[in-house]
Amino acid sequence: MKKDIVFPTVEGIRVAVACKDATAETPEWAVYLLNTNAFDIDNVMVVSKGYSEKEQKQEQQRTSVLRQYLGTIAAGQHMQIELIDPSVFHLFNEYWVSYYVNGQIYDKKFIFVPESIISENLVYIPQLELKGILHH
Repeated sequence: MKKDIVFPTVEGIRVAVACKDATAETPEWAVYLLNTNAFDIDNVMVVSKGYSEKEQKQEQQRTSVLRQYLGTIAAGQHMQIELIDPSVFHLFNEYWVSYYVNGQIYDKKFIFVPESIISENLVYIPQLELKGILHH
């Protein structure tokens, strides 16, 4: 039964959208997974997709669903998930992260809402040494 399944709380895992070179003519944006825990996370899988609001059926937009296996991310480390084109910043950009710690599975959805990835929301992310949007 579903009530018998343990769903542990995800802590210390963040997803960030950051600008790799803000001074370039066409800045390159990328999505990163950050492990801020004091332990490794194993068998990391990320499913990403973009979509518009479901109520707008006549003009609904969707991106491809991408599934990426990232392997192990060491304690305090990060890994690039994918490059992201600014042309999809007007969509919901969803990253469903699953991983294992000591044989226990964890998962969490991180959703960047439309128009949240804008210059006014950029903060310095020390772990990446870049400016970006950090999702908790």
